[in-house]
Amino acid sequence: MVPGEDSNGVQIRQRRRLPDFLQSVKLKYVKLGYHYLISHLLTLCLVPLMAVIIVEASRLSLDDVHQLWIQLQYNLVSFVVFSAVVVFGSTVYIMTRPRSVYLVDYSCYLPPSDLKVKYQQFMEHSKLTGDFDESSLEFQRKILERSGLGEETCVPEAMHYLPPRPTMSAAREEAEQVMFGALGKLFANTNVRPRDIGILVVNCSLFNPTPSLSAMIINKYKMRGNVRSFNLGGMGCSAGVIAIDLAKDMLQVHRNSYAIVVSTENITQNWYFGNKKSMLIPNCLFRVGGAAVLLSNRPTDRRRSKYKLVHVVRTHCGANDKAFKCVYQEQDDAGKTGVSLSKDLMAIAGGALKTNITTLGPLVLPISEQILFFVTLVAKKLSNAKIKPYIPDFKLAFDHFCIHAGGRAVIDELEKNLQLLPVHAEASRMTLHRFGNTSSSSIWYELAYTEAKGRMRKGNRVWQIAFGSGFKCNSAVWVALGNVKPSPNNPWEDCIHRYPVQLNL
Repeated sequence: MVPGEDSNGVQIRQRRRLPDFLQSVKLKYVKLGYHYLISHLLTLCLVPLMAVIIVEASRLSLDDVHQLWIQLQYNLVSFVVFSAVVVFGSTVYIMTRPRSVYLVDYSCYLPPSDLKVKYQQFMEHSKLTGDFDESSLEFQRKILERSGLGEETCVPEAMHYLPPRPTMSAAREEAEQVMFGALGKLFANTNVRPRDIGILVVNCSLFNPTPSLSAMIINKYKMRGNVRSFNLGGMGCSAGVIAIDLAKDMLQVHRNSYAIVVSTENITQNWYFGNKKSMLIPNCLFRVGGAAVLLSNRPTDRRRSKYKLVHVVRTHCGANDKAFKCVYQEQDDAGKTGVSLSKDLMAIAGGALKTNITTLGPLVLPISEQILFFVTLVAKKLSNAKIKPYIPDFKLAFDHFCIHAGGRAVIDELEKNLQLLPVHAEASRMTLHRFGNTSSSSIWYELAYTEAKGRMRKGNRVWQIAFGSGFKCNSAVWVALGNVKPSPNNPWEDCIHRYPVQLNL
C-alpha cells in the first residue's frame, strides 16, 4: 500500500501489488533449494539398491541358500566383518535418522459473542474515544470496507469500554482467556495431562510481561519442574511457524516427548490512539484469536495423530534495512505507540515469498516441474534472452493452502502469482472474514476450516505460509495421516454451514 489522496483531499492508502514472480528469480536461492535435495541424495540412491537386493534375494532357492551357508562356513572372518558392518551401519542409521514429528491435535480459541464488533460499532466507538480526527476516521472507514473482514470479528473486552482500558491487568486477562481457552480444549480432546508435556513454546509478538506467558501457562496447569519452556516475542505474524520449527528441533533431541506450541497476539495494550495513517491499519485488521498445538515424537502416537510434519522452510530478510523497518513498532510525533506499516511492505513481502518458495520448490515439487523450472532458468541466464522463468505449479505439490490471513491484498496477490484457484484461497478468505487477522494463529483457523468442510483426505499435503516483521516469510508442510475429521469444539462448528460467503472483492 502507498499513501495517496482522494478527490476530497482525504489521505488514503492504495494497494501496492506484489512483484510479478515471472520477471525475476534469483539463482542463488535455487541453489539453496537444490542443496536440500542433494543432501538427501544418498537415501534416494539406497532405496532402489535395497529394492534390487530384495528382488534378487527372493529368487534364491533353498539349494542356493544352502550353498551360500557352506561358503560362509569357510569364510568366517569375512562373515564376521560383514555382520559387524551391517550391525554398525544399522545402529548409526537408527540413532541419527530424524525422528518423525506428529501433530496429534490442535485447538483454536473461539471468543465469546459479546466481544464481536460490527463495522458501525467500530466506527462509532472510534469517534467517541475522541482520539481520532475526521481524516483518520474516514481513513479507517475505507480500510474496513476494503479489508475483507466480516461483522463477527472480535476485539478484547478492554476495547469495548469508553474510554478504553488498555491496562496491564486487562492485557493479562486477554492473554489468559485466549491461551487457557485454547489449551483447555486441547487437553480435553487429546486426554493428555499437562504434566506429560515436556516442551512448551509460546509466541506472542507485542505482549511480553514478566513472568512470561509460558510461565503463566506452567503456573495455571501446574506443569512439571523440568518442562523445557520458551517464550518468543517480537517475531510477528509468522512466529507460529518458527515456534513449530523450534518444537520440532527439541523433539529431535528429547525422546518420547510431547510438545505444545501456543500461538497468539495481544491487542489490549497495542491499540493505536493516534492519527498517523500508517499506524492505523492494524486497528482495522487485527482481532482476538489464538491456537494451541500438540506435537509428539512417540511412534505410538502416529495412529491417533492428524498430520506428520514434512518440511519447515524459513526465510529472513532482516539484513536489508527496508525489510527490517517495513513493520516497525514506534512512537508517532505525539508520543503515541503503534505499529507502522511501510509503503514498501507488499514489495518486500513479495521478495521474501519469492525466496521462500524458490527454496521450498525442490523439496516438494514433482521432478517434472523442477526440470522445467531449472532448464528455463538456465536458458535465461546463458542466453540473456527475454525468456520468462517457468513458475512451477504448486497445485501439483499441495492439496490445501493456508495463506496467512494478513489482509485481503496479500491473499489476492498470492492467489494470482502462485496461479491458485479460488478454492485454494477459500480457507484464508473465510478466516479473514470470520475472525480477522489473528496474527500467527490464523493458519490454524484456516486448517480448521478445511477440516470442518470435510476436505482433508489421507495423504493430502498442506502448505502453511506466513509473513512477519523482521521481515520474514516461513513455510510449514504437513501430510494428513488419515481422513481428518474436525475435532470437538472446532471454531467453525456453529457457522460452517454459512461458508463460503460471497465477498465484495
